[in-house]
Amino acid sequence: MFDRLRMLVPRGAAVRRRRGLVFVGFCVVPMLAGCITATERPDLAIDMPRAYQAEHRATGNRPALDWWRGFGSPELTKLIEQAQNANFDIAAAIARIVQADAQSKIAGAPLLPAIDFSSSAERAKTSGTLTERSTLSAGLSASYEIDFWGKNRSNSRAAQENAVASRFNRDVVVLSTIAVVGTAYFAVLVSQDRLKVARDNLAAANRVLTLINQRFAAGTASQLDVAQQESLVATQRASIPPLDQAMRQNMAVLAVLVGRAPANQRIVGGSLYKLNIPKVSPGLPSEILLQRPDIRAAEAALASSEASVDAARAAFFPSISLTANGGFASNALNTLFTPQSAFWQLAVNLAQPVFDGFRLEGQLEQAEGRRAELFHTYRKTIVSAFGDVEQALIAIADNTERERLQREVVRSSRNAFQIAEQRLREGTVDLVTVLQTQQTLFQAEDTLALVRFARTQAVLALFQALGGSWLPPFEGSAITTQ
Repeated sequence: MFDRLRMLVPRGAAVRRRRGLVFVGFCVVPMLAGCITATERPDLAIDMPRAYQAEHRATGNRPALDWWRGFGSPELTKLIEQAQNANFDIAAAIARIVQADAQSKIAGAPLLPAIDFSSSAERAKTSGTLTERSTLSAGLSASYEIDFWGKNRSNSRAAQENAVASRFNRDVVVLSTIAVVGTAYFAVLVSQDRLKVARDNLAAANRVLTLINQRFAAGTASQLDVAQQESLVATQRASIPPLDQAMRQNMAVLAVLVGRAPANQRIVGGSLYKLNIPKVSPGLPSEILLQRPDIRAAEAALASSEASVDAARAAFFPSISLTANGGFASNALNTLFTPQSAFWQLAVNLAQPVFDGFRLEGQLEQAEGRRAELFHTYRKTIVSAFGDVEQALIAIADNTERERLQREVVRSSRNAFQIAEQRLREGTVDLVTVLQTQQTLFQAEDTLALVRFARTQAVLALFQALGGSWLPPFEGSAITTQ
């Protein structure tokens, strides 16, 4: 199932014996090469679920590439597009891709010959003589290490896999940024909804206070009744500044996310109730292995560590290099490029580690430990992805039902308050009943806004848990689904 992964096997006896060899005969080359590449695929020991436990509660289509448009908010869409182009974290992630690509070029350089051009001109005079001598030379030198054991290829492959991982890490940053923009925008909307609720209830409290003052003037209400309603009005008024603060602070957060100073970014906002709630199917659990960029990044990092282990193992074997020099040397410029001035030199070098204070052994053990760490990190990332989706599906289902029930609470509470207010005008209800129905309505409407916010957050969390959108499999990926 996972072609890239290999068994975390211990270092073979052939590696340990390399430390004591003075040289290696070419007759054993096939055997040694087999020792380097002998690995097996691992068993992830992960129980892959066939379906999500809460999947029957979520219906709909898989998300599109621009899945955030499903909320039906042009302003949210604009903010997300601005963040994709101007967010500083995304820009830094792109810069890390450039660095990884450059490191891949550096690591691949030993696979090609190194060629240098050199030239010199020298004029010398020996002490005590009148003779002056000129020496001119121009030549090329080349060197090449025969990658007989695959060390340079493994280092190059490790760097290439790191470059792949950097791209998926960029996708992780993009997805996280989109989710944070959505969260901050929804926080602005819920603050505006709660502000509207608080101001509507303040207006209602003032209406009731006016009625109570009229009754007090007519002698049908007491000073205590007036004081109680004035206290309620003051409480309603005091609830407004914190909500306004939360709204403006989240607007400032949005401005930073799109790469602008808060003073230069205008957020209109609106209402959570005007948003569409996209419906999305999570698909099969196995599909998440291809979808989540953090899983793909962990896979690439593990593949890189595999290559690093191969390179560390190959370092125990002899290094074979070829060098060549050629050019022209002469005492006079007019004879520099004649056949008589030509020279050349070829050399073959073989170097075998004998004893290095266990440095190579330590490097191999370090590489194997790193591979084991990334192997378990990869497994954890997969299992965590399943957990993220399950939690989001549960939150969507429960908050959808909770919102439906809370709407019933708001409807009943509003009806009760309207009746109480009308009877207060008629003088057929006591003030305590009016106060209770008013406070109940305020709390019900405020709670409904918070429940709506939780529902939109759950939908956003599901998109993030699924990796944002369904993309075609990464070309060359070794992950396949059953």
